Amino acid sequence: MRFLFLGDVVGGPGRRILSLALPRLIPRLEIDLVVANAENVAGGSGITVATFEELADAGVDAVTLGDHAYRKDEVQILFERSASICRPANFPKDAPGPDSLVVTARDGTAVGVLTVLGRAFMPPVDCPLRTADRLVATLRAATPLILVDIHAEATSEKQLLARYLDGRVSAVLGTHTHVPTADEQILPGGTAYQTDVGMTGPYDSVIGRRYDRVLRNTLTALPQHFEVASGDPRISGTLVDLDPITGLAHNIARLMINREQADRLARDPRANIFPMPAHWNPAHRPFIPAR
Repeated sequence: MRFLFLGDVVGGPGRRILSLALPRLIPRLEIDLVVANAENVAGGSGITVATFEELADAGVDAVTLGDHAYRKDEVQILFERSASICRPANFPKDAPGPDSLVVTARDGTAVGVLTVLGRAFMPPVDCPLRTADRLVATLRAATPLILVDIHAEATSEKQLLARYLDGRVSAVLGTHTHVPTADEQILPGGTAYQTDVGMTGPYDSVIGRRYDRVLRNTLTALPQHFEVASGDPRISGTLVDLDPITGLAHNIARLMINREQADRLARDPRANIFPMPAHWNPAHRPFIPAR
């Protein structure tokens, strides 16, 4: 089965480009499941009922959150209404919301999803490794397919968690820093890994925010409203192909689509906008379905 994991969806620009392109990407790339980190989807921080529904309408099947999970009070309504959103699992045990999910892909396959926060330069949380141990053991009773979102600042923490879980989960994919890394790989035990899958949002910015506001705060120390930027919206994420029996990965590739490509895809769902990744294994399902 094939899933697409989308990096932090930031504000209106991220939602709009997803709504434009994702409904066409899903059949075009034969995607069975779409998971998105959406802790920044509502005005750049937090999530609301309306923004969650906008993602769902675009084709997002499950949502993970991060350190901004509770910035909008409406998230608690979502926890009550939806079985496809989870908060960081290593928050305190009394924190509202589910600490993991089991969702059903379009091909009927059950997939476990969880997210943990890193601890370097982040709010105090429980150990991400021990938390992952506990939840992975529980999820594996339901499915061998498990996606872990590691929402962290430090690349070393992300790499460590991936190595620790290698062979026990399908993928460990990083979020939070909003900058895609070029280290996508299949680890020796069969777990797909990338340090950060990037941001779905405006790239003419500083990690999604207007850079003039960030610059003024940096130069003057005066408080600024870090407004979401608008220029150069892009979809950024990672595609992973999994063996549904073992739960292990055999293909991983970065995906980035800019506004011009999204517009072309909207006009013609078969438009040739995707370069073939050099490392994509041709022995398995092709990255682009044959015409």
